[in-house]
Amino acid sequence: MYDTKSLRELLKKHTMPSAPELVQTAGEEGAVRCVACGHRCLIREGKAGICRVRFNDGGELRVPANYVAGLQVDPIEKKPFYHAFPGRDALSFGMLGCDFHCSYCQNWVTSQALRDDEAVAIPEVSTPEELAGLAVRHGAPVMVSTYNEPLITADWAVEVFKKAREQGIVCGFVSNGNATAECLDFIRPYTDLYKIDLKGFDDKKYRKLGGVLSNVLRAIEMTVERGFWVEVVTLIVPEFNDNEEEYRGMARFLAGVSPDIPWHITAFHPDYKMTDPPATPVSQLIRAHDIGKEEGLNFVYPGNLPGRVGDREHTYCPSCGDLLIRRYGFHVTENRMVDSHCPSCQSRIPGVWEEHAPKESTGTGCPRSVRR
Repeated sequence: MYDTKSLRELLKKHTMPSAPELVQTAGEEGAVRCVACGHRCLIREGKAGICRVRFNDGGELRVPANYVAGLQVDPIEKKPFYHAFPGRDALSFGMLGCDFHCSYCQNWVTSQALRDDEAVAIPEVSTPEELAGLAVRHGAPVMVSTYNEPLITADWAVEVFKKAREQGIVCGFVSNGNATAECLDFIRPYTDLYKIDLKGFDDKKYRKLGGVLSNVLRAIEMTVERGFWVEVVTLIVPEFNDNEEEYRGMARFLAGVSPDIPWHITAFHPDYKMTDPPATPVSQLIRAHDIGKEEGLNFVYPGNLPGRVGDREHTYCPSCGDLLIRRYGFHVTENRMVDSHCPSCQSRIPGVWEEHAPKESTGTGCPRSVRR
């Protein structure tokens, strides 16, 4: 059994020098400034950043490399991406650590492994070539860095994505959105998809999670400006962010960036250190959905309660209202789109689509462990 101290020692053996784009010389002798995430940590000799996985060793910023702590094949709808490769699988891989400390984290075993002795996820040695080969073997046209915060392990994710792109695989981040312009510019040549968690619209609450609201809002703008395909997720947590003022603030902001950003509003279930609030009622998801539409968003998707939100899981053409993609949870049960267009009015639907997309889900709809 590893505790945080022994795990930290183990991880020091699985590092590489930071990508030059993600580290800057600091004014203090021997210190470096990491720009992988919005904290922009000044890291002195022998110390680590807020994430605890990027550290200064003799004036060199060392960062995670050559391992995975989570690896499986999932429906891409689970990420969630609804406007990218619908009905297909994605190879999901993750490392350890996070720059936030959300008390309701649903991936806490990997994200909080260096803060919490109860979080046990043992790293397994891997290579970029091996991971890209696994995606090919499992027929996954997409690969995503997820489970922990991918910004703080972006250096190695790019090494993986380089090999994946050689195989024609589309790559993406599933992130808390605490991004910097430097990191987004670094990953953009190898990364097309970007999912951002927008955890609310109250900066005081955001700071309790370890973040700053303005950083995330700016990251949403920057990812759209740089041409990533962006989808945004808000976990509706009772007693935390389940109020109409925040729903409307988030929806209005997103619509101001682009009305075509899909907004996923998903149901909370008690997890990790937040076990007191009840699970999110259907009524709150429906209310958030309706507010999103009122504020001008074309695509709003309630999630985590399959079959209980009426027809709101489906994708409709914003021009003519025709049904395009029918879903049940992570399953695509019908895809009527024709080469990224509405079959009725021929409007192009925003997203990243396959030329010959499957008419329904090709996978099992359930996560599958990867045999290596």
